[in-house]
Amino acid sequence: MNNIIVAGAGTFGTAVAERLAWNSRNRVTLHTIEKDVEKDINENHQNRKYFPTRFLNRYLSASADFSIFREADVILLVIPSKAIVSFSQEVRKNTSKEPLVVNLAKGMSDEGAFITEDIPFSRSASMKGPSFAIETINGFPTSFTFGGKKDDYDYMRQEILPDTQFSLDYTPDVRAVELMSILKNMYAIAIGLVSGRYNSPNVDFLVYTKAVNEMRGFLRIFSCDEDTIFRYCGIGDLGLTALNDLSRNRTLGMLIGKGFGFDPNTRSSTVVEGLRTVKLMGNITRERGIADGFPLVQALYRLLYEGDSLNDYLVSVLG
Repeated sequence: MNNIIVAGAGTFGTAVAERLAWNSRNRVTLHTIEKDVEKDINENHQNRKYFPTRFLNRYLSASADFSIFREADVILLVIPSKAIVSFSQEVRKNTSKEPLVVNLAKGMSDEGAFITEDIPFSRSASMKGPSFAIETINGFPTSFTFGGKKDDYDYMRQEILPDTQFSLDYTPDVRAVELMSILKNMYAIAIGLVSGRYNSPNVDFLVYTKAVNEMRGFLRIFSCDEDTIFRYCGIGDLGLTALNDLSRNRTLGMLIGKGFGFDPNTRSSTVVEGLRTVKLMGNITRERGIADGFPLVQALYRLLYEGDSLNDYLVSVLG
């Protein structure tokens, strides 16, 4: 049996765990800090906090105990990106062997570093792709890019993923996979803005094309493999996030594009990952003196943080 721990029993963590449990060779446990969720999964085979009407695989279990990581073969991290480094350090104290640790969270650490580089495990990888939680738990074929060592990719594909309807493509460039997952949220806001204003496929794909080119430029400046843009984590995940109304980042852009006011400094229980990325990447391109090569990023930065109007943004992006 493959002993798999999915850290994080929110919507996406639960969806991934459910799918992995379809492989009868996987023993899957969800680690959660939410006692009500733990009880619901173990006693009722449901996670009604996140999927009110959905029953889960009866072999799926949950625990809040860190001791479950002791014999883990694979650990999937599906918790907020800002918590991953400290969480993985605690997990490290409770492991008796060297598991494969796969980061599914999308974002950078608070210091702006790539998360996988700060995870204290020798076998670390990143797995990102076009994958909404509701479609994942409903069993639709779903794809990811696996960034990591080739042996670990083969292990995931041949041992962990059979019968799950998960598909993988591959790159050894872990940083590139991480970077794509960070950038796509920002560009989803950029495209959502014009969608809200024009509701035009012509305009959406005009900006989408510019976004792809800028994402490739970011791969270049971070010394990553530029061909990663063509993987599931690249144009695949960008398309899902930027052109589908289930996306929080696109929805935020659309609301602003329709004229709703927005203050990026307002605290909200809804995490919109792209906002932080706009500030981070806007500052990086300015500090490196390459802002002119990333006009979408700069237009977003000026709109969200420097007082530009929506019309100013549209002129910059579409002019």
